[in-house]
Amino acid sequence: MSDARWHEIDSFIQTKLLNPDDVLADVLAANEAAGLPSIDVSPAQGRLLTILVRMMGARRILEIGTLGGYSTICLARGAGAEGHVVTLEYNPQHAAVARRNFARAGLEDRITLHEGAALDLLEGLAPPPASFDFVFIDADKANNRHYLDWARKLTRRGGVIVCDNVVRAGKVLDAQTADPAIIGTRDVYDALSGAQDLTSTVIQTVGSKGWDGFAIALVE
Repeated sequence: MSDARWHEIDSFIQTKLLNPDDVLADVLAANEAAGLPSIDVSPAQGRLLTILVRMMGARRILEIGTLGGYSTICLARGAGAEGHVVTLEYNPQHAAVARRNFARAGLEDRITLHEGAALDLLEGLAPPPASFDFVFIDADKANNRHYLDWARKLTRRGGVIVCDNVVRAGKVLDAQTADPAIIGTRDVYDALSGAQDLTSTVIQTVGSKGWDGFAIALVE
């Protein structure tokens, strides 16, 4: 099946199952106008994040990698009026766009955005208690293993950790790669496979974002 067909099916899914969403459409338009890279989760994937958060009744959410805030808004919607999202973004321009998008969505009171290097910011969230119900990792892939390590410290028992982009068009199979993003992604698999405190799997995805996947881990 071709990439073009994947796009068609994503459009079909969006038309059939996702109601028109002017806010999210405006967010994507604002991101594009500001020159942000088009690497947000797809609308169907954003809906999946919302559903996962609602399914488990998550109220305290951590996101590592904000970009323009598309996924952040999906997470905040899932958490509802009593929930709150803490999101971390390295790039000041991306953070500024995201803040405007949060205001556009009417969710600025449910979201706290911290600017800076995620590893420094995560250390600032420590020491535990592990109080987050749900963590979404979608930042620079070279540091994925470190982000996962922090997520394990900061997520409560029974909480869920989701890491995006863990298939990378099959490149994750290349054990000889020199690409830091692939190395970082493979490190996630190594960490998950040896973790006694996590029950995990990966869901492969195809669609408008190509061939990729989500790692999903339950904190035991």
